[in-house]
Amino acid sequence: MNDPRAEYTKRLENYAQKMAVENRRHIALGNAKLAAILAGLASLWMVVAQHWLPPYWLIVPAVAYVILATVHEFVLRRKKRAEVAGDFYQRGIARMEDRWAGTGQTGENFRERNYLCAEDLDIFGPGSLFQLLSQARLPMGEDQLVEWLCTPSELPAILERQKLVEELRAKLDLREYVAVTTEALWARLDPKTLVGWGEAPALLPRGIWRGVAVVLPLAFLTTLVVWYTSHFYAPLLFVLALEIMMRRRLHRSADEVMHGAACNAEGLLLFADVLGRFEREPFTSPKLATMAARLRGTNRSGDVAASVAVRKLAGIVYWIDTADSLFGHIAELPFLFGVNVGYATEAWRRRWGGKLREWAQITGEMEALLSLAGYAYEHPADPFPVFIDEPNHVAEFHGEELGHPLIAAASCVRNSVFLEQKTRAILVSGSNMSGKSTFLRTVGINTVLAMAGAPIRGKSLRLTPLALGTRIRSGDSLQEGRSNFYTEILHIRRVFALLKESKYPLLFLFDELLEGTNSKDRRIGAQSLLDVLLKAGAIGIVTTHDLALTEIATAIGAPLRNMHFQDQVVDGKMVFDYRLQDGMVTKSNALELMRLVGLEM
Repeated sequence: MNDPRAEYTKRLENYAQKMAVENRRHIALGNAKLAAILAGLASLWMVVAQHWLPPYWLIVPAVAYVILATVHEFVLRRKKRAEVAGDFYQRGIARMEDRWAGTGQTGENFRERNYLCAEDLDIFGPGSLFQLLSQARLPMGEDQLVEWLCTPSELPAILERQKLVEELRAKLDLREYVAVTTEALWARLDPKTLVGWGEAPALLPRGIWRGVAVVLPLAFLTTLVVWYTSHFYAPLLFVLALEIMMRRRLHRSADEVMHGAACNAEGLLLFADVLGRFEREPFTSPKLATMAARLRGTNRSGDVAASVAVRKLAGIVYWIDTADSLFGHIAELPFLFGVNVGYATEAWRRRWGGKLREWAQITGEMEALLSLAGYAYEHPADPFPVFIDEPNHVAEFHGEELGHPLIAAASCVRNSVFLEQKTRAILVSGSNMSGKSTFLRTVGINTVLAMAGAPIRGKSLRLTPLALGTRIRSGDSLQEGRSNFYTEILHIRRVFALLKESKYPLLFLFDELLEGTNSKDRRIGAQSLLDVLLKAGAIGIVTTHDLALTEIATAIGAPLRNMHFQDQVVDGKMVFDYRLQDGMVTKSNALELMRLVGLEM
């Protein structure tokens, strides 16, 4: 595989050159259009005022302007595409250089779903995992990626997803094409509305009504000729009366059919382009090949590919837009324009509307896979985790030199963690700011990546499939009248529910467990909680700066191991190495911190 940064840089320079060329053409064509307008005005003066030229000479500048305007439009499109492609590679380089925070979609709208670990592990928001990973521009792609990140998948699906990401990571041309095309598409298409419209029941009556809607405009033309040649107008009035009655009967339903999709033709054409690219792409994995085949159709008589069907719908939408224009209103009565366009729309919906959901799901899954593939391509040193696929195997998590993917590589300190039969839980003690919470998030976010089928940030990770439960952030709620401690135990109850709800063993991550209560109750409660979790087969990590809680390891025994983060004062400053060490911490830095900020002690 090519060096990602070098490949991105080469392509970025290539698109910069294309933008420069197209910009020069844009300026030249703009000047040429202006010259055509001036020539037209001069021709008009010579024809009308001076009578130097015959009138047909006015056609020359008009035709020249139309040709120039058409060419100019293509140039502007190529220029825009080059700009978007260049931006795609600029963002990729920024991700590789850890300058990505604040760019891309944050996924803020998914916070309202209240996923268990989302807030604790910074899944959504500025500088979040979603912002780092997501290259999806369509809602179905974002939805699919969020589901993988926040909901544990079945092990066969995870292993298959790893293979798909491995194949797609090398398909840079495909990732570029989809990213550039969907960049212009995401604001023009609402897939949920389109799918709902496609699956809605028929509104226009079928049978004889459809035939009458076609025959009446033909009858109007025939009777119009009769009236013109014989001045016999009764048949014409009769046909118009029938058309008025039919329009009153059907126009509301026709309008609902036409405008229920709430989409524009340009968006549908872009969607068709994306579908067509997936249909043509050669895939080696059976899963991807099957997805492409489903888009291409069954090859039965009369069946067409998804991209062809969507382009047909785009053509109908152009007629729908015409129905709302002045021409459409003029043609409505004699030709039943809106009714016939409504019937054409209904015919499309009956034939292909039920497939829109499948096409949207395939597109969403492909976008999510391409997001993970982009991350894998841009971080070639990050390996895929290895899953232990053995029935009834005890929960394990062996992470070697794990790092946090949201922290810049230059400042990221890596630690190893091993949870298995002998050491099922770790009690990490340490002073404030020593790295305990970041260590929990490192373990948690790498578990999220592993269970999503993505590479992890570390030297290696070997684990059983796990359900993840965290409690790292919590606070009181004035509006809901809940204290910090009450909020914490409600959250812990959700973690405990995973013991029954999930088919996988639980990996729990608790920061400053039960910090909102007194020291005596905290020790008793923490020991009881850990005892229940370990007996239920869970593994996990708990952090604390309360040295009294380190005694729990002695009470519970071998499955719980004490470890710690250390700090020291150097030249009047607190210094942290963020390295996980065996045993319990022997000192606290609270008093020293108070002295360092100027409080007299």
